[in-house]
Amino acid sequence: MSVEVNGIAHIQLTVNDPDRCIPFWEKLCHFLQMKTLIKGEGVVYCIGSRTGILVRGAPSGKRDRSFDQDRAGLHHFCFRARSREDVDAIGRFAAEELGAKIVHAAEDGSSFAPGYYSVLFEDPDGIRVEVNHVPGKGHLGEGGRLGPGGAGPRNRFP
Repeated sequence: MSVEVNGIAHIQLTVNDPDRCIPFWEKLCHFLQMKTLIKGEGVVYCIGSRTGILVRGAPSGKRDRSFDQDRAGLHHFCFRARSREDVDAIGRFAAEELGAKIVHAAEDGSSFAPGYYSVLFEDPDGIRVEVNHVPGKGHLGEGGRLGPGGAGPRNRFP
């Protein structure tokens, strides 16, 4: 037996610089039409847009390591946008309003999936956030690797 899940309910992030990161994340979440459910000393939890993001400050005695996407743990996570225009708007907001480090501006990434389009940026602690748009059903639809007549799984990452 298997179970199909209904997406990701929430993501919890722990940050070293809560004074900078918590306002960054709350402002980003509000731009993504999420609402603040919890806001307190060193924590914010926003919900909406079919997900939740909780950000909390690491205890002061555990803030000695900066985020490193090549260590075990989170590499990045990706919000799914409804259109390429939404990806562009979020990229502009991240750069202009949040002062985020833009790893790559909105660009074609069709090597990942047909029509893949994304922007990648970092929060003040260096946690990477991607926003993408893939038209239709992506790899599961017509012309996709796992869709009808598709080539099937790859044996390497793009």
